[in-house]
Amino acid sequence: MASTSFFPPRPSSTLAEIASLTKATLVDASRAEHRITGLASLDEAGPMHLSFFENLRYSDELANTRAGACLVSERFEGRVPPHVAVLRARRPFHAFVAYARHLYADALRPHTGISATSGIAPTAVIHETAKLEDEVTVEPLAVIGPDVEIGSGTVIGAGAVIAAGVKIGRDCDIGAGSHLQHALIGNNVLMHPGCHIGQDGFGFIFAGQHTKVPQTGRVIIQNDVELGAGTTIDRGSLRDTVIGEGTKVDNQVQIGHNVTIGRHCVIAAKCGLAGSLTLGDNVALGAMVGINNHVVIGDGAQVAAMSGVKDSIPAGERWGGMFARPTRTWFREMLAVRRLAEGSGAETAARPDDDRDEGRG
Repeated sequence: MASTSFFPPRPSSTLAEIASLTKATLVDASRAEHRITGLASLDEAGPMHLSFFENLRYSDELANTRAGACLVSERFEGRVPPHVAVLRARRPFHAFVAYARHLYADALRPHTGISATSGIAPTAVIHETAKLEDEVTVEPLAVIGPDVEIGSGTVIGAGAVIAAGVKIGRDCDIGAGSHLQHALIGNNVLMHPGCHIGQDGFGFIFAGQHTKVPQTGRVIIQNDVELGAGTTIDRGSLRDTVIGEGTKVDNQVQIGHNVTIGRHCVIAAKCGLAGSLTLGDNVALGAMVGINNHVVIGDGAQVAAMSGVKDSIPAGERWGGMFARPTRTWFREMLAVRRLAEGSGAETAARPDDDRDEGRG
């Protein structure tokens, strides 16, 4: 293969340049002009790669690495082999990411790469009443409906459908195959391919024949939100569904109608959020968390992966389990059950066979 990545890096950097960019200290100044051309994990790195170390679990990989340079904290720099240049950093992974963002800036946004140039593709369909500011890119086969407004610098991916009246801010990326309706989108919002925003919420009167409740609200997505591939967000029934500023949502998350999510939340893959629940600011949900409707999760709360939440969680608490409760309680219960099971097994093993066979033939 001619290339190991779809993302061409920027020109190589010297260790002195990397130290300056990451605010790290190059321990051996004589190596300042050594050039780095890429990034790699410790076990795959070669002499032209930068790597990092901050977890003792990977001590063997560090001892055997062929990397040209390694970002490492002062605590662990004595573990770095002599042939590897040491870049001392207070938080090595943060410094590594800072350089990665510099080297692979194109990887930070979900561009499809289908269209080699900006502008409006000949096969895009744009309604005459739609308003697009300068420097909007619309890729092939995208459809933009009546009265849509799109801000400058925004990219509408191939095959995306933007329905009537949707407003999209500036510098957004709307992934290929996404569908937006009944939605107001802020600035710098990133949607990966296949997002579906503003469809009906799941609202019915459940009595014999199920009677559908009209869903007349909107979806409001504030600035700097990122939505993973395949995420669906239902519009509200009476009030709006709101995703707060800076929130990051992983792939295949379902967000129900009337949900309010605060600022800077993190929601991992395959979570399911039922209708009319509220997440405060800086809430973190692990993968595959399910939350019942009308629940309130307080600011800064965290929920462990694969938990089921049926009760509200106070601010700042950590819960987990099925059904979720404070993690200390959950861990104590699991430990008690394990001890009970081990004790039961020990009693069974201790019973002599003759006792079980007593009275037979």
